[in-house]
Amino acid sequence: MENPAAKLTCPNPSCQAPNPQNNKFCDQCRTPLLKRYLWVLGSEIGAYKCGKLIADRYLLVHQRIVLDTKPTTPPQTPQEIPPNLAFYLRLSPYKLHIPQIYGSITTSPGEPAADLWLLEAAPLVCGNPLANLRQRNSDTQVQLLPKLISAWQEASALRQLNWWWQIACLWQPLSAEGVASSLLNSELLRVEDSIIRLLELQPDNKVKPTLKQLGELWSQLSVRASPVISSFCQQLCTQLKNGQIKNSEQLVALLEQGLFECGQSQSRAYEIFTLTDTGPSRNHNEDACYPPHGQLCNELIYDNPLAIVCDGIGGHEGGEVASGLAIKALQEKLEKLPAPREQPNPITLTLELERAVCSANDIISQQNDSEHRSERQRMGTTLVMALANAHQMYITHVGDSRVYWITRSNCHQVTQDDDLASREVRLGYTLYRNAIQHPTSGSLVQALGMAASATLHPTVQRFCLDEDSIFLLCSDGLSDNDLVEQYWQTTILPILAGQIDLKTAGSRLIEIANSQNGHDNVTIALVYCQVTPLKEIEQKTLSLPQRSLLPAPSTSSMPTTAVVTNPSGMKTRQLPAKDLARFPWGLILGIFLLLGLGGLVTYVLLPGVSRRVDLLVQEVSGLLSKSESIKTPVPLESPSPNPRPSVEVPLESPSTALAPIPLQVLVQVKDANVPLWKRKNESVVGIIPAGSILQVTARSQDNLWLRLKVCSGVTSSSGITPKEPLNTPSEQTYKKAEPTSEADSSQPVPASGAEQKPLVKPGDVGWLQETEVQEIINPNFTRKPTQSDNCSTTTAPVSLD
Repeated sequence: MENPAAKLTCPNPSCQAPNPQNNKFCDQCRTPLLKRYLWVLGSEIGAYKCGKLIADRYLLVHQRIVLDTKPTTPPQTPQEIPPNLAFYLRLSPYKLHIPQIYGSITTSPGEPAADLWLLEAAPLVCGNPLANLRQRNSDTQVQLLPKLISAWQEASALRQLNWWWQIACLWQPLSAEGVASSLLNSELLRVEDSIIRLLELQPDNKVKPTLKQLGELWSQLSVRASPVISSFCQQLCTQLKNGQIKNSEQLVALLEQGLFECGQSQSRAYEIFTLTDTGPSRNHNEDACYPPHGQLCNELIYDNPLAIVCDGIGGHEGGEVASGLAIKALQEKLEKLPAPREQPNPITLTLELERAVCSANDIISQQNDSEHRSERQRMGTTLVMALANAHQMYITHVGDSRVYWITRSNCHQVTQDDDLASREVRLGYTLYRNAIQHPTSGSLVQALGMAASATLHPTVQRFCLDEDSIFLLCSDGLSDNDLVEQYWQTTILPILAGQIDLKTAGSRLIEIANSQNGHDNVTIALVYCQVTPLKEIEQKTLSLPQRSLLPAPSTSSMPTTAVVTNPSGMKTRQLPAKDLARFPWGLILGIFLLLGLGGLVTYVLLPGVSRRVDLLVQEVSGLLSKSESIKTPVPLESPSPNPRPSVEVPLESPSTALAPIPLQVLVQVKDANVPLWKRKNESVVGIIPAGSILQVTARSQDNLWLRLKVCSGVTSSSGITPKEPLNTPSEQTYKKAEPTSEADSSQPVPASGAEQKPLVKPGDVGWLQETEVQEIINPNFTRKPTQSDNCSTTTAPVSLD
């Protein structure tokens, strides 16, 4: 419902004129108006009628949907985030599927008291963007996107599997945050063309949701699945309900096979166009791109189409060189990838992309070292990269350059900036709209060339392509101040409508960046994917692989205690008192004496056994000495009345209390190399280098040792290939023109006495004392769920406080 009194403020900072709600452009300056529709959390919203302007800002347009009439004014953001909403922040890397908290509403005097929270990027639609291109005014009728269950039957086989694949990928991170039941609620599961969108998150009950329940929900859909995949879907649901599919990893792997087969029923042609410009306020260009500036590459079908944008850091003598080195290294590395004529292994390709990024990082770091660059003189670069392979687009990024995915329905930012603001959000400390108000919020926490690959965490994501779409890669010269969100409908969407070509759109984007921002260099790459059904190829009916072909469940999902596979049907019987009195104590004591004498003889005659016993004695002695020191209480400082860290000071929590490390979590080794023992000091599996990612899989019966699995580590030939997001201390943040980090390119040195031992490899399993693990791991480490590795676990950070 339109309220004539509610005016929409122009987003142009130099204009700020009020405009009618149905305007597409500002009446005064012709800037596209930013219309931000928000979903309201809180039952108190029912006290307001449609058309009401709440808190002199938010126009209630439909039940729980409001329009922010002042979109460039920061919303109200309380200092403390309620625990029942913090999972939205920790799941911010999944904002393509999950809405994010925008702010809260404090009602004005005279209005009903309410505790209301606002979600942005909710599954809402306002008219048809393509239809709006031909209209002078925009549609003001906003509504929810359709439910998955409503759109299911009309979708293609590929899209149906794609929806299930996205849900399967979301299962593990949502389970870790206790909101997986959201994926079982048909009211919350919405679809925007090929993308699964959640309306809001629903906390789990005391009973954790299971894959069996997911199979029961999917069974309702499988009976209406496309005939091509009907048998596949029904068999999949049966295996889910029977417990044959043990975890979401297996489910994702099975759906990957189906997606590849269905994807062959379509062809995909690509056009790529790049442009870079110095900008009005700079005298040199530190950006770089691939393909080279101004080049249009079209009709790319069988190769691996590649586009790269880099934004250099370090001034004319550094940033320009760094971005150029990164482009050259990545191009040479990735052009050797085989064409996708057979089913690709997504994990293998993801690792190849990460290795390529780390290789480019090492090249820049080595040049920094060879030129004796340190601290502010070190050069570096951001990176965004798009690589098409089979039916999927792989997006890789480091830094704050961005990638946007534009379809006929919407424009989505699919990368999360590697800056202080985004990290504070990801850790659950503050809302994004509040974080970006801080003057240092844009400081980077990682970039290529600034440090050794041990601390570099590139993000690789995959997107299934079943419709025409465009990926926009750009430096912050364009993405700053929400310019892409403002101009995508007038500048990029016409490409999908066939009204303009890539060159025209690219030139307009550079012009917009220079006129509306103008503070930096600007570089863009447009990747246009056109999907065409192959009518001449009859699509084969899919069936599920045999049970023996199911991917093996990861060790993290297996029980950590022994399980009796065929338990006896007899019940335990309590011995009566007379039985206890007749117990043969003399015989038992005699047996113990014989065992003691045998052990003494073995200790004396067998040196190997004696050495192991000595090691155990030393271990127990060390533990006793440590326990004695712990008995003496140490006075602690009084806690701060406001302990929540600000954006300005990234987290660095000291390990003042060595609490037990939870099972199944990931930890990162930060100190010097340590040996991983095969059986508690018996033999060494290998050396764990600094930067390795380990998973705690089990605990010894005496609770002194932890069994660890190596998820990712260092190899002497390729360097470290990490996957988790970086939690860099504040002194290691970077500003675009003023890098403040000094890279440490030195390789770790093995511990004394272990020089000849090899480094551990991903998949290796061994033991370490828990006290030693607590001393060597990084307490600030968090894992980014978007990335795959050799372990499956929760995404929650390890807390040792």
